[in-house]
Parts: sequence; C-alpha cells; structure tokens
Amino acid sequence: MVFSAALSAFVLALPLLSVNAARTKRALCPDGKNTAVNKACCALFPVVDDIVDNLFTNECGDSAHGALRLVFHDAIGISPTVGGGGADGSIATFNETELTFPANLGIDDVLDDIGPFILKHANTVSPGDFIQLAGAVSLVQCPGAPRIPFFMGRALPKAASPPNLVPQPTDDITTILERFGSVGFSPAEVVAVVGGSHSVAGADDVVPNFQGIPFDQTPSQFDTQIFVDVLLHGTNFTDGGGPQSGELETAVAGTVRLQSDGLLARDPRTACTWQSFVNEQSKMAAAFGAGVLKLSFLGQNERELTDCSEVIPAAKAVNFGPATFPPTKSIRDIDLSCDEARFPDLRTQPGPAVTIAPIPQAVTSSGDDS
Repeated sequence: MVFSAALSAFVLALPLLSVNAARTKRALCPDGKNTAVNKACCALFPVVDDIVDNLFTNECGDSAHGALRLVFHDAIGISPTVGGGGADGSIATFNETELTFPANLGIDDVLDDIGPFILKHANTVSPGDFIQLAGAVSLVQCPGAPRIPFFMGRALPKAASPPNLVPQPTDDITTILERFGSVGFSPAEVVAVVGGSHSVAGADDVVPNFQGIPFDQTPSQFDTQIFVDVLLHGTNFTDGGGPQSGELETAVAGTVRLQSDGLLARDPRTACTWQSFVNEQSKMAAAFGAGVLKLSFLGQNERELTDCSEVIPAAKAVNFGPATFPPTKSIRDIDLSCDEARFPDLRTQPGPAVTIAPIPQAVTSSGDDS
C-alpha cells in the first residue's frame, strides 16, 4: 500500500488548530472571499476547495464513493463492551492494524487515494475531522444527496479500533442490527444509512477481477433506485458463474447485489422501511443525512466540537426523475416483502435489457505542485 505507516508517525506529532474559541459574529476569512460564524472554520475553506478540485475532481465518482465508505468504516469502530474511538480517524493513523480486519478489505485503495490529502492538511484538521469533512463534501458532489452538517475538533486517535466491529456483507441481519444497535441505531436507521450509502457506491473486492461494480443502475446520483433494484428477483451472478462470499444473484446486468442488502430488503424487521424509501427522495435523503451525522458523533462529545457546517458547499439539486423498473422488468419481478404497504407504481424503462457500466476507478492528485 502506497499510503502506509508514515501517516501514524507524522500525524501523531502534529499540533492541531484550536477550535474551542467561543463563537463570534460572522468574520471575514483571511482569503478575503469567505466569511464564517466561527473564525476557526476559515482554515477549512481551502481544504474543501482542494478536496473538491483535486480529490473528487468535481464528480460523484470513485473517490467520492470511497470517502463516504471511509466515514462508516472509521466511525463504526466503537463498542460499549470492547471500546474503540469511533469517528476518530484511527482507520487512517493505525491503518497497519485496521486494514488487517476482513471487513476493511479494499479500504487500502481508499486510503491510497485520500491519505496524501490527510497528510497535506494535517496542520489544520485531525485525521478524524478530515474523514468526516471529506465524507460530507463527497455527498454534495452527488445530485440528490443531502448537505449534512460538519463539526470540527476531534482529537488525534489514541489507538486502533478493536477488531470485528465493522459489519460485513456475509453477516446475517440479526448480527448487523445488533452491531448497529449497540451504538444506538434503530433498524430503520440501519436501512437508511446502508441503503442510502449504496445508492452511490460500487464494489471492488466482492467479485474477483471486477472493480467498480455498481450496486444499482445509477451510481453517480443519490436516488432511491437502489431500493427497487435490490428487491427485484435475482437471476444471475455478476461474473455469470457461481456466488462469491457475500454475493446474491442480481437482476440488473453489470451490478452486484450484496447479501446484506438483499436480506435487509426482505427481512420482516427491515423490509417495510426499505420499501418505504422507493420514490420518496426527500424522506430517504433526510433519514440518511441524520444517520450519517449520528455516525460522525460516535466516540465524540458533540459539545466539545465546533459547528463548521458552513464550509460544506451547496448540495446538488435533483436532476433525475423517479425510480423505475429496468427494461423488461415490472412489478411481477419484485420480491414483495412488506405486508403493511402496497409497492409503489413505477414505469418500466423502454427498450431491451441493458448492462450497467463499471464506475471508472480513481486517479487523483494531492494538488501539490512540488
């Protein structure tokens, strides 16, 4: 892995920008173009510009998807029984330990992408702050995604997360719900966070030799299509052969279905919540945003953090229509799993069946001219 233990040695020795000053009236930032309620937040504007221009390249692509995934894998590393720092950046600082956890397979590629930016801005933001900031900024690259708050002031991580805290695609639903429940998430919140994040995501390590395989038809827009596609009756595996670990049959060529997604969509404890998000864009975005914000506070004292939400760019407006059935599919292909509500009426896309293209893999620059 290109991005390695250098982060641990470097970041742990750095002073951090103080963010505990009392709020003041809106101040003009040193750049002369931005203002902030808390002047400490001014230092974040150039960090955000660098993330948008040089990490995400203004796209809802592989780098943005990876940044969102990193938010979850870092934050969920906490337990009331075995400890952990939660959203503290330990997955970056103590990557040599945490990347050995099976659930973090593929995170090495994400850190290769994001790690140089964490180091570049280490005098301004801690690893924990950077991961949450990049996650919030990643969302506003994707049309339809919510603009979530960002709070600054996380201390440097003290230790690696304990193992076995990140849910895996191979886990059964009881295991997943209990893991989330131990840190205060309801089954409905689990559906919102997992389903919403997989609306703008793809798999690099589920099917051998297949990278950037989307979970739904529209991986570059934050929409409710994931909640339709996963409920379609599966017909074949992504590689055309047998199942890989954590994989179920998909109904849309070119996509991959995680076992955990398929079970969340059909389990009696979560099926109705899953279905309830179909074509309910505002509801889904709000529930997802609230869930991600809740993740960002795991292991943190919110009262000790500074609200720097104003540095997050405006969200991109919805520029797409309602969810649909893929070509040749209809309500007859849905595995109806909720007895409490009728499945929404959807139109079927015209034409023959299509194959969804892989997500182009990230090639980024840290923005350094040297």
